[in-house]
Amino acid sequence: MLQAPRVVITGLGMVTPLGIGKETFWSNLCAGRSGVDRVTHFDTTEYEVKIGAEVKDFDFERYGIEGVRARDIDRAVQLALVAARQALDDARLAFDKPTEEVGAILGCGLSGFESSEKHLKVLFERGPNRVSPRSITMIMPNAAVGYISILNGLMGPSWNVSSACSSSNHSIIDAYNAIRLGDARAMLTGGTEAVLRPLTYAGFGNMKAMAKRYNDDPTRASRPFDAAREGFVMGEGAGMLVLEDLGYARARGARIYAEVVGYGSSSDAYNIVAPDETGRGAALALRRAVAMAGLDPAAIAPSTYVNAHGTSTPFNDKSETLALKEVFGAAAYQLKVSSTKSMLGHLLGAAGAVESITCALALAHQIAPPTINYEHPDPDCDLDYVPNTARPCTLTHALNNSFGFGGHNAVLAFAAYPAA
Repeated sequence: MLQAPRVVITGLGMVTPLGIGKETFWSNLCAGRSGVDRVTHFDTTEYEVKIGAEVKDFDFERYGIEGVRARDIDRAVQLALVAARQALDDARLAFDKPTEEVGAILGCGLSGFESSEKHLKVLFERGPNRVSPRSITMIMPNAAVGYISILNGLMGPSWNVSSACSSSNHSIIDAYNAIRLGDARAMLTGGTEAVLRPLTYAGFGNMKAMAKRYNDDPTRASRPFDAAREGFVMGEGAGMLVLEDLGYARARGARIYAEVVGYGSSSDAYNIVAPDETGRGAALALRRAVAMAGLDPAAIAPSTYVNAHGTSTPFNDKSETLALKEVFGAAAYQLKVSSTKSMLGHLLGAAGAVESITCALALAHQIAPPTINYEHPDPDCDLDYVPNTARPCTLTHALNNSFGFGGHNAVLAFAAYPAA
């Protein structure tokens, strides 16, 4: 039986509240800047929560994506198309004609909220005959991956994954397996989300899941693992990665950021929105990721960076800390753990992709980005959360945790390339 190929990351693209493109993003992330501000996408007068992490100064037409108009696609698709173009350009992958060797798998947790609002308004105010025939393609969850495959000639495996906040980690897992199974030589993968809209703010706000204490001081609102945390801050954005068969990448002289060495997935089997407070489900996914990578938790802990799910909600941060202790034991205190949601907010279905890019850049640059707004230590959250300042350090491995509503857990394991 042939050995499955090794899979590496060769291209990165991102459109985030901390900037567009990997250089701007990484610079702002390591500087500890916050992308959280007052929401401008809609009037928040009647809403308790008035802050969010928006992508600023984004004009889709400026990026010259041929074959589609901004008015025909949802904002989430616009973000995804720009991030995808960046990732393919970064990997130096371009094709004169459609290729069967490359595919695309994306994730999103929710979809087309802005477009849904617009077309529902037409339906209820002007009647069914005035609804645009483009309304369906503007709200369908797989619109982004469909357009990306069409516009870039990617004929390989192609589908959309929806598992709430773990969607894009699951999409990366699927893309990784497509390469290992020989279904593709390279895959574009990641996630997109753009749902800073009245319905989501009303729903999450009434769920009491969002931070509202810092409406007048937005940059301090997202504070993972801090004792004064009260809820998450919603964000928007897109992150895309190019994964390749290592042999294919070497043959064409591609730059390699990191290697994907394993993954773990599980279900809490507990509650539709609340995490299991014991962290059992998260620990199972972590344990599986480390085992698949063939790693000894105690041995790798001193040189491992963990990009935590770290939503800044009381229960998530505590249960995630317990999960890390369950898997790493006493060595958990040697991990470098940070939640970049402290700066980005929670990008929902796009979170795992942007945070996986963060892991790849952390390994490439040998820097652990910080958790900002860490001011009040919590005895239940007592690991090294890289508080407030980025830290140069020796890193051989990185883990990215994503945990979603429904109890979905997806953990990715990465290794520095070449291996230290």
